[in-house]
Formats: sequence, C-alpha cells, structure tokens
Amino acid sequence: MMGQIIFFCLFTVAVVIFARNTRRIYKNIKLGKAVDRSDRPIERLKLMLLVAFGQKKMFKKPLPALLHLCVYLGFCIINIEMLEIVIDGLFGTHRVFSPLGAAYSGLIYSFEWLAFAVLLSCVIFLIRRNALRIYRFGGRELKNWPRTDANLILIAEILLMTAFLFMNAADFRLQQLSHPDYHHAGAFPVSQFLLPLLPESASTLVALERFSWWFHIIGVLAFLNYLPISKHLHIILAFPNTYFSKLEPKGKFNNMPTVTNEVKAMLNPSIPPPTGEVSRFGVKDVQDLTWKNLLDAYTCTECGRCTAACPANITGKLLSPRKIMMDTRDRLAEVGQNIVKNGDFQDDNKSLIDTYIMREEIWACTTCNACVEACPVNIDPLEIIIGLRQYAVMEESRAPANINAMFGNLENNGAPWKYAQADRANWINQ
Repeated sequence: MMGQIIFFCLFTVAVVIFARNTRRIYKNIKLGKAVDRSDRPIERLKLMLLVAFGQKKMFKKPLPALLHLCVYLGFCIINIEMLEIVIDGLFGTHRVFSPLGAAYSGLIYSFEWLAFAVLLSCVIFLIRRNALRIYRFGGRELKNWPRTDANLILIAEILLMTAFLFMNAADFRLQQLSHPDYHHAGAFPVSQFLLPLLPESASTLVALERFSWWFHIIGVLAFLNYLPISKHLHIILAFPNTYFSKLEPKGKFNNMPTVTNEVKAMLNPSIPPPTGEVSRFGVKDVQDLTWKNLLDAYTCTECGRCTAACPANITGKLLSPRKIMMDTRDRLAEVGQNIVKNGDFQDDNKSLIDTYIMREEIWACTTCNACVEACPVNIDPLEIIIGLRQYAVMEESRAPANINAMFGNLENNGAPWKYAQADRANWINQ
C-alpha cells in the first residue's frame, strides 16, 4: 500500500507540473498576433500525417531518418506499456494485462526489440553528435546548454531503455524460479541475453526488478516535465505545427494589409483612406510575430538541417536559421516571465532585433526558402527574418547602403538598376 501511495503522489505531482508548464507555453504562444490557419482542413490533415506522423521530409537523409524512426516508433509504442505500469502502480497489481495471453506475449516481444532499437539508435546519435564532425551539429548557437540538452536526452533514453530491459530480464528470471509474485507472462527475446549478468538470489532479483521498474517510471515522469524546457518539445508540437503550416507557395510573400490599403487609396480616390494608427510596421519583438511564428519557435528541435541548407551560412555569413528560431524562443520565454512577474509586460530595454538577432544576420538572408524546405516539421524562419527587415526599413529607415540604393532606383527609375527607363534598351545597339 505504501508503494501505491508513493506512486500516486509522484504521478499526480508530475501531471500537475506538466499541465502548469503546458499552460505557460500556451499563454506565451497566444502573445502572437492572430493569423487564420483553419482553411483547407483535409489538406492540412494529410500534410500532418505525411510530415509529422510519416516523417516524409526526414528521409532526405536516409541514415539519420532510419535511426530517428526507430526512436520515434519506440517512444510511441513502448509508452503503450506505460498504461500497464500506471495501473500496476496505482492498484498494486503486476503485469495487469498478462491475461491477454499470446497477444500480451507478442506485445512484450515487440516492445523489447523496439527498446533495443531505441538504445542502439541513441548510442549512434551520441557518437554522431560528439565524435563525428558533422557540419549541422556545429555553430555558435549549439554551445553550452543546447549541446548539453541534446546529450542529456540521449543519455536519458539509453538509461530508460536499459532499465526496461533489465526489469524484464529480472522478471523473466523470477518466472523461471517460480517466484509466487511473478507468474509466467510475456516473451523476452532481448532481455533473455542479460540473464547471465543477473544475481542468483531471488530476493536480490526482486530488488533489481523493483528498482528498474521504479527507475523506468520515475524517469518517464521526469522526462515528461523536462520536455517544456527542452528542444524535445517537438515530440508533442510537431503535429499541430505541421497541421497549421502555410499552404501557399513558399515563394509567396504576404503584403501588409495597412500598406496595401493605403496604396489602393492613393491610386483610386474613390477608396476611402485607412483610418486609425498602425501600432507597428514589421517585427521588433516577439509580440509582433504571429502565434504560428511562436509555435514554430517552440517546435524547433535544433537539428540544424535549415542551417546546413542555408547558402548564406555555407558561404560564411553570420546567418543561421536555427539560431533565428532559438533566439525567438529564448526571447519569448523571457517576455513570458516578465508578464508573469509584473502582471503585464514591462519594458526591459530589450527586443528580438539587436538584443537577440543582429542586423547582419537578417540582411545576409537571400530569401531562397532553403531553410523552410529543409525543416522536417515545416518551420518557417524566413517569415521572422522578413518581419525584422520590414521593421528596420519601415520604422527606422535603417538598411544596408546597397539596399537603400536599390530603393532609390525603384523610386526614380521604376527598376532596381540605376538606368532610366528610356535607356533600358540601349544595350541592343552595342
């Protein structure tokens, strides 16, 4: 009974903390401006099934995609067993689903192979991330905590799968010894190879099985509450993020309604001029972004595929699309804490542009959409970059000299070049 009480308390505390953290993230995302992504629901559902569930874009790189698929399936399917563990913990039973007989044995059989696949994949991921010089795992934004975060989660998954297999191995050995509390149930194709490593004493085996059981469930509950402060929040958010993807062609830019209405009024006197003041053109801080941009920031898994595909980054420019998303997420968390502390946002003399994202970064972008195409969960760093550029130009009149020259040519000549319209065809006579 004491074990059940301890389990109930741990489980309740974990769920409450997770719900609180989830609510905090939801409130932060709601700080963004409204944007309608409710159209074409069938197309959106299909996109989510292909990209989030089917991991379609991951398979542009087959080896990491296969390893990630093992971890993904392991995470989804092995956690079905969590239902049994929770019931056993709450009611003091042991393998409550074992009366399913052959079906239960088939489940445990598949769980074991999946656990081994997850363990092996995580070991390979650790080697790839720390020993091999893979370009996308570099970058100044992956120092300190981001690097530690990635390694911590891999090590945690290795430990959880090891505990799972040792729990099954000890259980299997106790079944062979006909221990009264361990009836015959399940099939153990992987953990049976751990039997030579186990102690002979039945009491020690029970202690090992119980320790592994508690380690596994506490580890899972800890992992649940680690997600909101980790890049692995994409495990949950990848599904809504892909569902609410932008369905228009990637090269299409959305005009600012306030500017569009003003231009229309200038060209057509019959259209009344817009009334009211515009709070801001473009993006200075995270509150100027849409809620989808903020959802993108929380969904980013820092895989670096966007940065590895970015031509500006490859040629040595300061821009890293991954850093754009990480900076947006960090600033959003800071703004959220500010609001919680003060009841409303109080100016802290910081902003997304300049404090987090430098101007050299945003002007290095070629707007080629390579980052958007490369992202496995349809994150769009380009929207944020364009918003920051709009603010720099329209609010501050600050742009690089070559950009200002182009603007001047457009205004005077109707084209980006310095030649007058009447002289454009002169090259024919040369």
